[in-house]
Amino acid sequence: MHPILSDRKKLTIYLIAWLIIGFLLAALLAMPGGIGWLQALVLALPMADLYSFICLSGWYLCRSFPLEKANLLQLLLIFLASGSLSSSLWLLTGRAWVWLLNALSIFPETSGPLAIDYRLFFGIGVVLYLLVVAVLYLILAFEETRKAEQRTMELRFLAQEAELKALRAQIDPHFLFNSLNSISALTTKNPQAARDMTILLADFFRRSVKFGTQESIPLQEEIDLAMSFLQIEKIRFGERLTVSQNVDESSYRCLVPPLIIQPLVENAVNHGIKHLLEGGTIRLEVQRTGTRLSIVVENPCDPERSRQSKSGLGLDNVRNRLRTLHNSDARLDVSEREGLFRAELSLPALEKSTSTK
Repeated sequence: MHPILSDRKKLTIYLIAWLIIGFLLAALLAMPGGIGWLQALVLALPMADLYSFICLSGWYLCRSFPLEKANLLQLLLIFLASGSLSSSLWLLTGRAWVWLLNALSIFPETSGPLAIDYRLFFGIGVVLYLLVVAVLYLILAFEETRKAEQRTMELRFLAQEAELKALRAQIDPHFLFNSLNSISALTTKNPQAARDMTILLADFFRRSVKFGTQESIPLQEEIDLAMSFLQIEKIRFGERLTVSQNVDESSYRCLVPPLIIQPLVENAVNHGIKHLLEGGTIRLEVQRTGTRLSIVVENPCDPERSRQSKSGLGLDNVRNRLRTLHNSDARLDVSEREGLFRAELSLPALEKSTSTK
């Protein structure tokens, strides 16, 4: 589809430009003094309007001979030939228009028949055609740039989707292996607890699979998932594990990536509570401040515990997911001080009505 004819705004601007050209052509006819301004306008404006549409045919040549592939001399010869042809067609219709005006004697007060300098107008026609071709090449370049940007955005989106799926694939087995190891340990010591943990684990994975296909879920559901995980771990640790929550009610409707809190509480258990004989309390605090959402998970830890290289896998996955989804607008900060480990998520406080997903 022609980019000017298919866009009302572009067509309006284009026709206004040709209306100005029509007035200039009328001035060129009236300046020698042979005809008046009214006669010049009646002669020039319809000719300019007609030529504006004749020049639009150059679009198809522009498409057939893109600048980056064609030879410059070849292009010049092609458009000089097509410009000469277009200008000749324009002058033939202009000659017919002059003949009609003279035959109808619309301006009887004119001293003689209307006439134009066809050689001058032929040259003007070629120049105007080449100017329109230059504009059409600019439009073509702009559209190609826009399409390239759109393709880049689509490829970037597909890459982000692939990265998110890969990160989720890393998180789910990580939790599953730990849970199965816990069930295996409980089988001989406490069979009933092993059965209860299996049921809870099945329910957890049923919900996590449901939410895992979504890009975001309400914070309320994400917290419920995290609490389900801690309920599973509480069977293993018993009284050594307690949980404390302080959640701003206005934050429950905020959308967060699914399974974004679970790696934090899993890290709190496996690299905090697990290394303390007396256990401890995992504290979850959520605050919403304006357009930001803060999620904090704190747990006691043994400063002298052994540090394993794989201990940061869950936290690294969280960081990577945040970077993929929100770039620099979301982050995960961790710190450890005086036997207290703190992980804080900071991300945009988006709700369903404002989310772009």
